[in-house]
Amino acid sequence: MPGFEIFGEEERTQVGHVLETGVLFRYGFDQARNGHWMAKTFETELAQRLGIGYCHLCASGTAALSTALAACGIGAGDEVIIPPFTFVATMEAVLHAGAVPVFAEIDETLCLDPEAVRRVITGQTKAVIPVHMCGAMARIDAIKTVCDQHDLILIEDACQALGGTFNHQALGTFGHMGCFSFDPVKTITCGEGGAVVTHYERLYHRAEAYADHGHDHTGKDRGLEGHAILGANFRISELNAAVGLAQLRKLDRILERQRLHKKALKEGLSGIPGLTFRELPDEKGDSATFLSFLLPDESRTREAAQGLAEAGVDGCFYWYENNWHYIRQWDHLKALSSAASLPLTLLKQPPDYARVSLSQSDAIMKRTLSMLIKLSWTEAEIRERIDRMRKVLAP
Repeated sequence: MPGFEIFGEEERTQVGHVLETGVLFRYGFDQARNGHWMAKTFETELAQRLGIGYCHLCASGTAALSTALAACGIGAGDEVIIPPFTFVATMEAVLHAGAVPVFAEIDETLCLDPEAVRRVITGQTKAVIPVHMCGAMARIDAIKTVCDQHDLILIEDACQALGGTFNHQALGTFGHMGCFSFDPVKTITCGEGGAVVTHYERLYHRAEAYADHGHDHTGKDRGLEGHAILGANFRISELNAAVGLAQLRKLDRILERQRLHKKALKEGLSGIPGLTFRELPDEKGDSATFLSFLLPDESRTREAAQGLAEAGVDGCFYWYENNWHYIRQWDHLKALSSAASLPLTLLKQPPDYARVSLSQSDAIMKRTLSMLIKLSWTEAEIRERIDRMRKVLAP
């Protein structure tokens, strides 16, 4: 990853079709667009790829999360269980819905621990959002069992895991809705874009309406369409969809290369004393966007992060110190310093995120490093990377 590494004639051709017609808007202008429906075609092909009935493109992965929450009827005061290790968008989308983020521990999959989810369920819990972090799966079967037992809505955040599977089923298709991102650094990119998917026709129609100011999309004249619900402007443009469509058609090639590169790196680093790899519930289903590994303690991990950087091994992340992906650095959440947090401040007992204790997650994140897998590496570059890493990790 990411897909921009292999931009080529395919993307230019699809964008050219849009520019030739002059139709950048995803709806209407039927005659002028000369048969080119980029968003619709992308949606059809992505749904087929995932083996799911319905797909709707949005402006971003964040928009997809907000759309899914709205379509599922999650709102003011509802508790939504999420992991502390995720991109901030997961937390932000819950807040923007007026709902209450509730954090449960992760395990060594780097995703939600199903038993930890069970422990934080209350009478106000309405949904769970497991996040398939860094390209690989949560224990989605066990999490789905917990949701089914407690009649909870399951929304998968698969924004980082397009192409990943669990037991041959696509990630993002286990729950009521799944969300994907196609931002500039994802496996495939639209520049900016996202998608919601679902098996349920009712949720699909609510999602496509919500993402377009509530339009019901039933009339030939857009000006005469009804508005069954309130909505927002989370539409994708035909230009963005055109890039994404070309990228989607390269997904098999991308996954093959990522998996080949990750396999080589993992084999090259195996056997280093004290180094263990992230737990994968289904290794064959890993989309292989990152190689994540754990070291014995925080001190050794910090030393390794610094040593790898000094050795010129780029693309390695120490998430425990990361501002965007781990709750430890989310001071704005702890202070509820956003207009979106207003519904929480109106609660009789608003959550105090500054006092959230996640000792199991901290113990894991203190010891975890993740390395981005690039598509453009040559075999020689991978061998050199392994040599440099072993000098740091196994001196």
